[in-house]
Amino acid sequence: LLIGRRTGRGLIAAGIGSRAMAPIDPARLDAIFKAYDVRGTVPDQLDAAIVENIGAAFARFALDEGGSVPKVLVSRDMRPSGVELADAFARGVTSQGVDVEHLGLCSTDELFFAAGRYDAPGAQLTASHNPAGYNGIKLALAGARPVGEDSGLAEIKAMAATGLDAAPVAGSV
Repeated sequence: LLIGRRTGRGLIAAGIGSRAMAPIDPARLDAIFKAYDVRGTVPDQLDAAIVENIGAAFARFALDEGGSVPKVLVSRDMRPSGVELADAFARGVTSQGVDVEHLGLCSTDELFFAAGRYDAPGAQLTASHNPAGYNGIKLALAGARPVGEDSGLAEIKAMAATGLDAAPVAGSV
């Protein structure tokens, strides 16, 4: 869970507010960004800091693509690293002034259904068929439109690599 303080807009997560996210070596991202998702071993390839940057980049991409983004849906599978990484993704999203709705333990199909039903972007923390030592992220824009290399994943990767400044007011969880 995120710990922070309430504002007129929502929750300012502890440690967020106006800080910039640290840049990430693009070579590290090359190893985990695939054609249709992000996947890697935890924690050597994929850790909370990287996932936080990806969450911020996804929120910024969704804002740039669709204008108003009232919330991003975040869910996870049963992998041991899922809770920590889902919280890190949520920190990144809220740092961009976007609210997060945690759906908890879900399948990828459920996340895509929710993204379509609620017309909201979403992220599923999962590594699909890979062993438990892996984790990853599947992304959908509002309307359950999948995000792949040719439909935004490359831009998200570039933003995650540079790190983003936080919005003046954080979103809530």
